[in-house]
Amino acid sequence: MKTTSLLLALMSHFVARAQQPNVIVLLADDLGYGDLSAYGAQRVKTPNVDQLAARGTRFTNAYAAASTSTPSRYGLLTGEYPFRRSGTGVAQGDAALIIRPEQFTLADLFRQAGYTTAAIGKWHLGLGSRSGAQDWNGTLDQTPHDLGFDYSCIMAATADRVPCVFIENGRIRNFDPTAPIEVNYAHNFPDTPTGRENPELLQLRPSHGHDMAIVNGISRIGYMRGGGKALWKDENIADSIAAYATHWMREQVSTRPQQPFFLYLCTNDVHVPRWPHPRFAGKSPMGLRGDAILQFDDTVGKILAALHQLGIADNTLIILSSDNGPVLDDGYDDQAEVLAGTHRPGGNLRGGKYSAFEAGSRIPFIVSWPAGGVPQGQRSDALISQIDAVRSLAAVIGQPLPTDAAPDSRDAHAVWLGRSSQSRSEIVMMAYNRSVALRTSDWKFIPAGKGAPIVPWGTGIETGFSTQPQLYNLQNDPHEQHNCATERPDIAQQMQQQLNRILQTPSPH
Repeated sequence: MKTTSLLLALMSHFVARAQQPNVIVLLADDLGYGDLSAYGAQRVKTPNVDQLAARGTRFTNAYAAASTSTPSRYGLLTGEYPFRRSGTGVAQGDAALIIRPEQFTLADLFRQAGYTTAAIGKWHLGLGSRSGAQDWNGTLDQTPHDLGFDYSCIMAATADRVPCVFIENGRIRNFDPTAPIEVNYAHNFPDTPTGRENPELLQLRPSHGHDMAIVNGISRIGYMRGGGKALWKDENIADSIAAYATHWMREQVSTRPQQPFFLYLCTNDVHVPRWPHPRFAGKSPMGLRGDAILQFDDTVGKILAALHQLGIADNTLIILSSDNGPVLDDGYDDQAEVLAGTHRPGGNLRGGKYSAFEAGSRIPFIVSWPAGGVPQGQRSDALISQIDAVRSLAAVIGQPLPTDAAPDSRDAHAVWLGRSSQSRSEIVMMAYNRSVALRTSDWKFIPAGKGAPIVPWGTGIETGFSTQPQLYNLQNDPHEQHNCATERPDIAQQMQQQLNRILQTPSPH
């Protein structure tokens, strides 16, 4: 009798959960189009990502809204192009919350649909109501909770920016009252060593910039002191993020078995400083950056294993992607350029992080949801954008949206779930200087503008900036080598007009 009751309860549990999927957006950091073996990488193998791709569909023409982190994440979570809002450039660690609490977000969508919601890992969208005025030792007055997240355990910005602590629900995790934290992005604190003045204290030296506060033997951007036992160790960041995520998922399943969850899970890999756990040391022929890619794959494996252990793997919709394209030397002397060898982190694409060229914003994108019928082991060449996450996922879970929500987002759920091959009519992407480029099915247009041809702070990446308009036929010239603007002025003019219309559309915010 007890066995029958248990079976009935389990059947009821799984039927209830099958009505709506759990949803995980698993976002890597600076992971390039060519950094995964599922996308053709030969010098590094990512078997867990390959497994996810085998259980889902791999997209080859997917784009982030920008080629840098903060604006890309802003577009993903709000469904609004970041160029429409000032203050959406790469954020300092003491920036105020960039998404306004009154804006509708991806987390609001799921919360209104009855999901529990969490943001875990890298954040980089600001915290608190005023820049540079956060009470890091108390409770922050604006956090992801104000944007629809029930729970958060996050890094304020990036691993190369202070403060170097995890923040859980608006308070420093493992806060050490004997070592209160002070943060300043303009001036150092008295008697506090820096990477610039005390290189002998470093275990990883900067190549350009990144020579201010020293934490864990690595100098950062910005100054800080204090922290004590709350300070992270870089080699443990990936394990910590995976542990926080799997613990939260287990808690949801055990305490709310009939309530689906949404997890916005952002890893630090492969952003600088790359300092993976010692168990990955030397596992890749590409040095620290290659080892960090293996560490990211390990995180993916831990998430997949937890989902299987919880019995919810089939009815969990996973979207794996990256915030922007790759960079090798981004400020630390980890020999990434030399050790890359024949590896091309951007695949066959031109440019990289920060750039208006394709490798800046064209990113890996894998969708897996076996219970939802997403084709397994398939490739899709449809043109898609992360900007469509809000409206596409709203359609998946059947949740209506406010009229002014996600103004630039479109419903592409049929494409994301493999039920259509219809491409988006255009893709808009923002480079680091806030200039905007346009792609259609065949063409890529970069308007004339100002800016150096190479990213000026030492990455060696082509920006794609030119005083002349650029037009590339990506069907015939995927490497963006031949500018057709003078040969096809009709197409260039048409795309300039199309881009102008998009740029002139007012934001509701």
